[in-house]
Amino acid sequence: MVNLLTKEFSMEKRKRLPPWLKMQRASGENYSVVKNLVARNRLNTICTSGNCPNIGECWNSGTATFMILGNICTRACKFCATITGRPLPPDPDEPARLAESVKLLKLKHCVVTSVDRDDLPDGGASHWVTTIKRLKDVNPVLTIECLIPDFDGIPENIQKVIDASPEVISHNIETVRRLTPVIRTKAKYDRSLDVLRYIAEHGMTAKSGFMLGLGEKEEEIIQTIRDIYETGCKILTIGQYLQPALGYMEVVEYVTPEKFEAYRKFALETGFMFVESSPLVRSSFHAENHVKAR
Repeated sequence: MVNLLTKEFSMEKRKRLPPWLKMQRASGENYSVVKNLVARNRLNTICTSGNCPNIGECWNSGTATFMILGNICTRACKFCATITGRPLPPDPDEPARLAESVKLLKLKHCVVTSVDRDDLPDGGASHWVTTIKRLKDVNPVLTIECLIPDFDGIPENIQKVIDASPEVISHNIETVRRLTPVIRTKAKYDRSLDVLRYIAEHGMTAKSGFMLGLGEKEEEIIQTIRDIYETGCKILTIGQYLQPALGYMEVVEYVTPEKFEAYRKFALETGFMFVESSPLVRSSFHAENHVKAR
């Protein structure tokens, strides 16, 4: 289990970041509104559990990426700061609290993700369905992106989410093939590609993303972009890996903005409809624009 005391960086660690990784301060009126609403309604966000560097910008704009099925993950990936352990049973009231929170924030687009729930028979897919339906019932004009786990690649569980009709379904491949066994637990590169392919082949807008800076080679990055595109995926995000706390994978390289731009251009030339590629990009960053790529 992750030691929560290690989830804060020392100032010395932050000073080593290159100048292009400057992050917006996590403060402001809108930031406080979102923070208080999340706390009051007992919601989880990947913004906090994953130590996202964009929490200042996103929460200041009044948006957040909500995380359902609790805040304890059954997997222990070496890049993710989400707590690992034995989760509590799904909270049946969570979908209603989330739907009301989205309504209070007056969101037009909402991103929902979840921890992995390998302890549940369907990986939590039924809870996903209840959540999507409740969000739509309470917020009729809302568009939704669901950032789903791999559900062990079981088609029936992926299909449950598809049948709930979110506008975008995303699943991150996270890294290149060679590094997948190093940084991801249980997840497999080809399984993630199969999940994306299933989503796309069943008429949904598929989206994926991966990180740079873990020691991948340029030819591996190019191949990963091609592999994702060949699944039928339309939207791609590429961002810089940042070590979320001590005890996780260390950064091998801080990739320059110029290289990120080169990969963005290559991905667009490959055929992707929408590509976000820069150091601070995360899968839900500017997600309200991604729904337009449908």
